[in-house]
Amino acid sequence: MIRNFVKGRVYVFIDAANIFYSQRSLKWRISYVRLREYFTKECNASKMFVYTAHDAMRPQQERFLRMLQTNGYIVRTKPVKKIRIAHGIYEWKGDFDVELTMDILDHITEYDTAILLSGDSDFAPVVDRVKSHGKRIIVMSVKDHISRELLQRAKFINLKKLRDQIELV
Repeated sequence: MIRNFVKGRVYVFIDAANIFYSQRSLKWRISYVRLREYFTKECNASKMFVYTAHDAMRPQQERFLRMLQTNGYIVRTKPVKKIRIAHGIYEWKGDFDVELTMDILDHITEYDTAILLSGDSDFAPVVDRVKSHGKRIIVMSVKDHISRELLQRAKFINLKKLRDQIELV
């Protein structure tokens, strides 16, 4: 499916938090192993970055990070932040928008097509910048987690349509 929209060298940039929340809408889980296989088969993606916060007190997250590295992903991580939003109520945040943006722009001469797995409207200016350099950019997410700003700027691929190829089985 995606091979019809890419050209040349392809880099993939994955906002893991966005994927995590997208899976709730999908009601099925994405296999990062199968996702890598999909990108390798469809467009021969040469570099795939994953941005995810971690909590060292959760062993399953450490296993997840090792699995990503073992499967050839370039992992960008930092400790998760615990932010107090009200008395006794905390929110866990990773906030990787800046790091993801820096990688997209720092590597812009190395790819012809960027694939962004996120739906955050914060990435709209990044999409514009990538396109201003004559590059293609594809955004992948789910309908419930994609901003109007990204839909207006980039080719959108709904992850729901790739279930048979990327679902964790």
